[in-house]
Amino acid sequence: MKLILQIFLTVWNFWFTLPDKIRFVLVGGFNATVSYLMYVGFVLWFGEGKYWMSMTLAWIFSSFISFATQKIFVFQTKGKFADWVQEYIKCVGVWIVAYLINVVMLEIFVRIAGINVYPAQFLAIVCTTVSSYILFKYFAFRKK
Repeated sequence: MKLILQIFLTVWNFWFTLPDKIRFVLVGGFNATVSYLMYVGFVLWFGEGKYWMSMTLAWIFSSFISFATQKIFVFQTKGKFADWVQEYIKCVGVWIVAYLINVVMLEIFVRIAGINVYPAQFLAIVCTTVSSYILFKYFAFRKK
């Protein structure tokens, strides 16, 4: 048991030596995977005809997981329950802004720049990731 605790603490300490930008991308990848698996699970449960409901439920549940993992493993903010609620509401705002940035960038890349939709979405995700990181760090999880 002592060895397991020692390994855990070593990994934990190493994790927080990584720059928060790297932690953000790694945690974001984990969260995207969890969200997608939830979506697939709900589609299998409710049927393909209910994909909008499946997407909505996956977003609701995965948003709590995403919030907690970013709070704990990326930005390490502390506070009371009311602080957590306030940060969660700010995160929802960031997610909405990120979605809108994604939509606008995708349209610019496809319609104006004439880029194929697949690489265009990849470029839009890069833009969204950078803007999300900035908004999370300096708005949603801003340390007091």
